[in-house]
This record gives sequence, C-alpha cells and structure tokens, in this order.
Amino acid sequence: MRILLFTGKGGVGKTTVAAATAVKTAQMGYKTLVISTDPAHSLSDALDFKLEPEPTLVQENLYGQELDVYYSMKKYWGKMREMLLAIFKLQGVNRVVAEELSALPGMEEASAFLWIEKYYEEKEFDVVIIDSAPTGETLTLLTIPQVSQWWISKAFPFQKYAIKAVGGMVRGMTGIPLDKGYEELDELFTKLQKVQKLMSNPEICSIRLVVNPERMVIKEAKRAYTYLQMYGYPVDAVIINRIFPELAEGSVFDKYLKSQKTHLKTIEDSFAPLPIMRIQHQGEEVFGLPLLESISNTLYPDPAIDPSKALHDEAPFQIVENGSRYLIKVHLPFIDENAEDLKVTSIRQELIIQLGNQRHNYFVPNFLNFYDMEKHTISDNWLTVFYKKK
Repeated sequence: MRILLFTGKGGVGKTTVAAATAVKTAQMGYKTLVISTDPAHSLSDALDFKLEPEPTLVQENLYGQELDVYYSMKKYWGKMREMLLAIFKLQGVNRVVAEELSALPGMEEASAFLWIEKYYEEKEFDVVIIDSAPTGETLTLLTIPQVSQWWISKAFPFQKYAIKAVGGMVRGMTGIPLDKGYEELDELFTKLQKVQKLMSNPEICSIRLVVNPERMVIKEAKRAYTYLQMYGYPVDAVIINRIFPELAEGSVFDKYLKSQKTHLKTIEDSFAPLPIMRIQHQGEEVFGLPLLESISNTLYPDPAIDPSKALHDEAPFQIVENGSRYLIKVHLPFIDENAEDLKVTSIRQELIIQLGNQRHNYFVPNFLNFYDMEKHTISDNWLTVFYKKK
C-alpha cells in the first residue's frame, strides 16, 4: 500500500490536489481511498459526493472518507474513555467536565493514524491519500508517534507491570476498568509507533507540499519542509496551485502578476531538487469529478509517471561511519550555520534537536552509548552531528 499526504497552509487548495490525485490513481486501476483529516472538511464538496466516517464508494476504484473525531474515539478508545470517566467521577468532577477531560490531548490526530494502521494491516486499499489539516495541525499529527514513544519509554516502564497486576482488582472494587484501559493505551502507543515507521518509509509514504505563489504561503511551506525532514518524513514534491495566467496582464492583476513571477522563481530555487508541479487558476470554484479529472491531467500529464509512486527519493536521516567516528546526518533545509534557534544535545540514547518551538527526540542505536557527541555542523542544508569514542 502507498500513502500520499498533502499538506500546506490553510486555503492553498490541498483538498483539490488530493482529490484530483485520487481520481487519477483510481483511473489507473488502483483501489484508492482519499481521507480528510481536516476538522473543517471540504472533501465532500470537492468530490460533490456525500461522504461518511467510514469509506464511501464514489465511483469505480475511488472511495472517500471524512474523519469524524468522536466516531473514531468511540471506535478505538472505548475502554480508555470509560477508565478516565470513572476516575474523574470518583474524584467528584462534574459529569460534563469529565466528558470533556476524557478526550486526551492529541486524540483527534492519533485517530487518523489508527485508520491508516487498519488499512495497512488489512491491505484493503492500494493507495491511501490524506487530505490533511493545515500545516500546524499536520505537524502535530505527524509528531504524535514520537511523543508517544517518549512517553511510554519514560513514564511507564515501572507502572506497566503494577497496573497489570492490580488493575483487575481495582476494576472489581471500584468499577474503574484500569487494566483494560491501560491495555488499550499500550496498544494505541504500539500502533502509533508502527504507523510512524510506515510514514517515514519512502517506499510506502510520500508527503507533498501544496503552495500558492504568495510570500506568506512560501514561508510556511519552507518551515514545514524543514520540520518534516527533521522528523524523518519523506517529502517528494511541491505543487504550486492557483497560478494566474499571463494573459491577465494589463488588468487590475498587474501588480499581483509581477510579484507572482518573483514568487514562482523563489519556489523553484528554494525547493530544488524536488519536482515542482504547477496548476493554473481554474477561474471557478472547483467541485465535481469532471473538473478534478481535468486538474489531474494537468498535474500528472506524463502517462509514464505513476503519481502513486515516490517522485523524489532522499533519506533525510542517515548514520554514517567515518573512521573512528560516527556521523548522524539530518536534512534541515533553509537552516544556516549561524541559526540561533537551533540547539543539539545528546542524552544517553537520545539525540535531541530543538528548532524554534519544535523539538524532536531521535532514539539512536545502542552502540552510540560508547561514543560522546563531539560537535555539530551545518552545511548545504544538512545538520551533521559527530560522535567520537569515549
């Protein structure tokens, strides 16, 4: 199964591009699911077809799904929610407040990953295309597995066996399903970490940035690209949407067209060697399969190119032997060697990279316990961390 995720600033046209790509892969004979993880769903409008919380057949080989957070929570977190509700009620928390508190932070994002894990295990679809929320929410979604990995390794190593040992007794005495809720939580973390590995495998997953030729949009796309690479997710293309045609010159759009030329060149220069794909402004609201098919043919004009496959392959995280040293290399585009908001530290089995308000803990191989972090450098968009023997 191949996974394609489209992300970008809100309003750039991710839904249109994701839906058009789904139409194309379905026509190529792939059983395709396009799923919206954006709380403000517009996928039904783009397809001009009513979608449900479960996959809905739109046309041959093409299915659509709009993620319903509460439906997903009920489907995946029944016991854990019961456990939290019972604990809050036992402590005298108001029922309404308890209901709200039982939705742990990140549940919305994590539920999307659980659907992906389900589809991958069942081999139900050939291609799953994700119409994601705007960039900030997408980064939250994609960092959930790393957060859960850190949480379960740091917070639970001692409680795990105690909970299993006394959980059944607690359930019998208080009605709180402590053991069942913990088992559900433990299984959840395991699945999240599994999906993180799928999403960071370029043979399985590709992430594509959707941009408009506008300054703020480009800045956010560059920032997103940097963070996605830092977290180890493969970005394989940039799609420029809503390009105004040159024939609009001599109108009120003159000033916009001049800045558009500059922004188009900025995108080409900034994201090379990634493939840059272009979509002209349609001059109308995009909805319905015929118009999506037309856009898909513009987006993927070469019949020899399969849009479900990786369009560019470069590993963003590498471990390299270098004489008596080991180097860890992380691709961080748009970061220069004088970046003041970049901090790199090493604690036991973790390499910690802090970039602005984003932080990522890499769990490095055990053998690096015999090495100390010596220094780090930045060159040609690559962060290199040097480890020397103790």
